[in-house]
Parts: sequence; C-alpha cells; structure tokens
Amino acid sequence: MTRSLHLCRPITSPFVFSPVSRSDATTLTWSNHQTHPKPSLHWAVAHVINCCSTFCSPSQGRTPQSYSSLLGRCAETRCLLDVRKVQTQLVKTALYPTLLGHKLIDAYLKCGSVGDARGLFDEMPERHVITWNSMIASYIKQRRSEEAIELYERMMSEGVFPDEYTFSSVFKAFSDLGLAAGGRIAHGLAVVLGLEVSNVFVGSALVDMYAKFGKMSDAQLVADRVTEQDVVLLTALIVGYVQHGEDFKAREVFSDMIRKGIKPNEFTLASTLIGCANSADLKSGKLIHACIVKTGFDYAIASQTSLLTMYSKCGIIDDSFKVFNDLANPNLVTWTSLIVGLVQNGREEIALLKFREMLQNSVNPNSFTLSSVLRACSSLAMLETGKQIHAVLTKHALVRDAFAGVALIDLYGKCGMAEMARSVFDRLIDIDMVSMNSMIYSYAVNGLGREALGLYNRMKDLKLEQNQVTFVAVLLACSNAGLVEEGRQIFSYLRDSCETELTRDHYACMVDLLGRSGRLEEAEMLVTQINNPDLVVWRTLLSACRVHGDVKIAERAMKKVLELVPGDEGTHVLLSNLYASTCNWSQLIEMKSTMREMKLKKNPAMSWVEVDREVHTFMAGDLSHLGSKEILDTLEELIEKVRNLGYVPDTRYVLQDLDEEKKETSLYYHSEKLALAFALSRAKNKTNSVRILKNLRVCGDCHTWMKYVSVAVGREIIARDSKRYHHIKDGQCSCRDYW
Repeated sequence: MTRSLHLCRPITSPFVFSPVSRSDATTLTWSNHQTHPKPSLHWAVAHVINCCSTFCSPSQGRTPQSYSSLLGRCAETRCLLDVRKVQTQLVKTALYPTLLGHKLIDAYLKCGSVGDARGLFDEMPERHVITWNSMIASYIKQRRSEEAIELYERMMSEGVFPDEYTFSSVFKAFSDLGLAAGGRIAHGLAVVLGLEVSNVFVGSALVDMYAKFGKMSDAQLVADRVTEQDVVLLTALIVGYVQHGEDFKAREVFSDMIRKGIKPNEFTLASTLIGCANSADLKSGKLIHACIVKTGFDYAIASQTSLLTMYSKCGIIDDSFKVFNDLANPNLVTWTSLIVGLVQNGREEIALLKFREMLQNSVNPNSFTLSSVLRACSSLAMLETGKQIHAVLTKHALVRDAFAGVALIDLYGKCGMAEMARSVFDRLIDIDMVSMNSMIYSYAVNGLGREALGLYNRMKDLKLEQNQVTFVAVLLACSNAGLVEEGRQIFSYLRDSCETELTRDHYACMVDLLGRSGRLEEAEMLVTQINNPDLVVWRTLLSACRVHGDVKIAERAMKKVLELVPGDEGTHVLLSNLYASTCNWSQLIEMKSTMREMKLKKNPAMSWVEVDREVHTFMAGDLSHLGSKEILDTLEELIEKVRNLGYVPDTRYVLQDLDEEKKETSLYYHSEKLALAFALSRAKNKTNSVRILKNLRVCGDCHTWMKYVSVAVGREIIARDSKRYHHIKDGQCSCRDYW
C-alpha cells in the first residue's frame, strides 16, 4: 500500500512532518509490499538484546535499518530506558557511533535527555551539520542559550558551515541573551553564505531577533530584502512593531501584506488587533474584525481574545461581551482578558461575577487573573473579598509574584490598611519601580507622608528609576500630610531635572498642596505659569478656595473653567457650595437659578457601609432604609453620648439658609452619620473597626462627630472620602484635622 507524508517548513528542527496537506509542501512517497502486526516496543528491544549474543556485524542478522527503526519507535514513545538499552548493545557493534550516532542523539533528544545526547555527541569522531543543528535547537528549547551559542562557535571552529536551520536557532539564542553584537556577526555570515535574501526562514528569524533587540529599522530592512516574503516573516515584523509601541507601522505592514496577496493567519490578525487596542483605533479594529470573519478565524481563540481586548480598550465593553459569548470554550487568557476589560471600564461588580463563573467552569486562574480581580476589589474597597483572593494566592505560592504583590499593595492601601500593604511589600522578592510606586501611593492616600518620603528616598539609595507616577504619588503624600516645604523641594527638583518632564498631574498636586495649606495666591500664580492649564488644575484651585472660603479667587478660577468647558456641572456646584458656606445667599440664589436653567444637577452625598457581607447605601436625609427605626434610635443614643463628651454641632457646614435649630437637625442626617449609626446598631457587642465610604469630601462637622463617637463606643472608625482615608480612634484622626 502507498502512504504519503508532507514535508513542511520546520520551526526548530529540520525534521518536522505534518500529515496535513499544504500547498507549499513537498510530498514523499514509499511502498510497503507487506504489512505485519507491530510488536510491542519492549518486546522489540528485548529481542534485539537477545540476538546480540550472536550479533557481530550487519551481515550476521541485524542491519542499520532495523536499529534505526527501533530507535525511531523508542523516540515515538519517549522511552529513555529503552534508548539506553539499545545504545548498550550498539556499542558492541561496528555501527557505533559513526553510522547510527545521529539516530541515537535524535532519540535521546526526543526523550528529553540532552545530557545523554551531548555525551554521545562528544564521542562522535565526525558530526554532520544536522547533528549540530539538533543539539543547538535542543539547548535553546530548554532555555540553555549560552550552551547553544558555545556549540555554534565550536561548530564553525571545526570547519562545519551553518545552514538555514542553524541560523534560525542561533538567532533566537542571541536575542534571548541580548547579545546584539554576536547576532550581527551571525547575520553577516548568513549574508556571506547567501541565506539572508533567498531564505525566508532565516529572514523570519532575523526579523524576530532584531525586533527583540528593539532595532525595528534593521528588522524592516531585513524583511524588505527577502525576495519571497511569507506570512511568518511579516507576522514577526508586525509583532515587533506592536511590542515597541509602533502600532501605526504594524497596521501599515498588515495593509501591505494584504495588498501583496499574502493571506494572514490567526496570529497575524491577533497581533494587529493588539496594535489597534493599544492605540484605541476602533475603525481599523473593526476592519480587521471583518477580515477575521472573511478568513474564517472568527472561532479561533487567539484572534477572538485580541478582538475582545480591542473592543474593551476602545470602551466598547458590550461588543467584548458579544465576542466572548460566541466562543464555545474560552481559555484562561480569554477569561482574564474579559475580566481586565471589565475592570478597566469601571464594571468591577460584573468582573467579580465573571471571575466566579470562570471558577465554576473549572478554569484555574493565574497570578495575572487574580491581580486583576484584586484591582476590582480595591476599586470597590471590598476588603473581605480581597482577603479571600490573598488566601488563594498564598495557597498557590503566588503571593510574591510581581503582578499579585503590587495588586495586593494597591488593595490594602485603598482599603485603609497601610500596615498590611507594607507587610506584602516587605515580602516581595524583587523590589522594583512599580512596587515602590504602589507602596508610596498607599502611604499617600492614608496620610502617612513621612513614610512615603522615606520610601522615595530609599528609591534613590537603591538606584531605582523614578518616573512620573513616583513624583505624583510623593507629591500627593506631601499634600495629604501638609508637608509643604518637602513638597516644594521635590517640585523644584522636578522643575530643574532634565530626566523627568513636568506634567499637568504634577502641577495639580502642587496646586493642591499649596491650596490646602491656605497659600491660595501662590497656588493661583503657579497655575498661570502652566502652558494651557486644564480643567483638573483649575478645579483643584477652586476646591481649595471652597475649603478656605476665598470667593474672589474662586470666581476667577470658575471663569477659566467655563472657558474650557462651558456648562461644567462640578464647577457650578463647587461655587454654589462656597457661596452657601460664606453666607452669600444672593449669589447662591443666582447660581442655583443658572443651574436650573442649564438643567444641571448636583450629585447627592452618598455613603456605603458593609455589614455581614452586605453593602448598604445611604443618602443625606434619606430614611427609606428598612432598618430606619433602629438607625434613628442608635443615632439618638449617639448624639446624647457625644454631647455629654463636649460635641457641639458646627452649623457652618449647613449649606441652606435655615434657623439654627433646623441647621443642627439637618446635620444629624448626613449620609456618613446614618451609615455609622446603622453599622453600630448591627454590631453593638463587637470591637472591630467600622469602615465607611463616601463619594464626596467628608464635612467638618461629621469629621468632628466621628471623633467623639470613637470615644463613646470605644471602636476605630475608618472613613474613606474623595480625598483620602481617615483613621479615627480614641478621639484622634490620622489626618490631624488637615484634609
């Protein structure tokens, strides 16, 4: 009967066969005149050994072909013990190692024993280039690139010229080790041997190498010189451009590829889509989506995962869901991409639901999946859920992983547990810029300015790079802790430094620092020094004016904001609150009239508290909660206790023109007071801390009231507002009344 195999273009070895028909394949055929039942491999090996007592030469019963066939079967079953048995017998014959040495090496390599293969390789008096290639490729496969290059250099010293398979392997070794000079020398030899232009296989390996070195101009030059470009070569070029942030050039290569009639594969489409995602190029992404459908890759995991990512990075999360739902069996990468997209688009609750669904589908998360889930927990301040994820990371020994570690630091920092964040930080194996930035930010939002500055200075001692995020975090820390002089020094250093460019975020932090400390005129002067100050900077100044009651500067800031964004809702609300707090009732009436005409609405003050794993929401003056009776009873008890301790309602924070008694009453129904009363009513006999979240800046009266309550009930209150965390215990707050 006649059988056929198709010799396809190899990836890491010249001996790669595929039973699938391809247009670029060379067909090999042979005939078997007889077929026999195939004996077991162990029986065959035993039979050879039994025959070896009378075996002296091929002419006495055993031929090189029979040994070759036997070794081939050993390689198929990956049975290292049987290969060694065969070698033991071959040593006694004239076939070892000259005739069957390569076959033995091939069998050892396929069984994963590079050591045995190398021992035999070194014994061989002469070695064919194929044998050299097999050894070099195996070293690279096992990430032993240094040994691969050593063997490549020895090969040339022994006068064996490398071929296209040698170069395709050794170029990868040079890129793995970052040896650009060595890679260029090998490239030069490939040119001399005429393999650069004529061999697309060598060209693809060169493009990949130069891309990994970050030398995209060289990669492009090599690709242009190859006479017959193919999909592998151009995909390597696209991947290189995407990895180095040159997404536009990646799309140019893809377009050129289509014009040349080269059909893209799944990985070409996936890589090009990643480029579209990185640059938020929705138009090009949709065109490639159409190409995916047209070429029949609409059910391929790689392209669909990249498509999902592209839509989520472009803010079209609903289309990401459609792509995900069309996949029959999404893998871990696809699930993780969906969860990441949901978190990035502010759908943290759905991200957590999808994570649970993923676990129910028996898909085990990796550290990157869990770090993304932790980001969702930190955004929602879901401390208990985050702790459960921390336990999973600990169980699987992933707690020291870079991704997971930074996510845990972020979680505990944003949940008001700076000590836990520092504990995770101290256990990390490698401290880098990202983990340092996360820890500094955790200290910043918790008002621990001195600790943040300590880490900032430690970065200098460790010679870690400080980027723009570092300086934003440390300036925020100075602002929250009232460290004005320290913040000024850092800002001055930034101004004079050529390494880091000042951004609007740095200016906004500095304006906030000066504004909070009451240096409003200095803050305003700083804003005028910025080229085209944006909305955030002017709003920061306006917020500082609201805190210190400076109407004149606030009105100038409002004018600038409205020039940038006419009808900005937040600015009108800030100024109306300023008018109310300074008793400018006529201006307040005028402002509210303007807001009604513009149909602007003020965001209501809201607070959240978690009790028995259930989150409860409260709005100022809203008594519609099912537990309103016990809330009011507890609130009345608390008011009596704190009044006895010396609490006096501060009616300056009532932004309505009411008589004094009604002002006091309205203060009692602020959202954070209702949330705290509810939490205490459900946990009267407990001693653990109470955690409250608020969407706006906590008012001065509520801040004072909570300090008295912490004394009255003997419990710590942790409140997170729009600015920072407040750790209130025994009548004292971590902010030291500076926020």
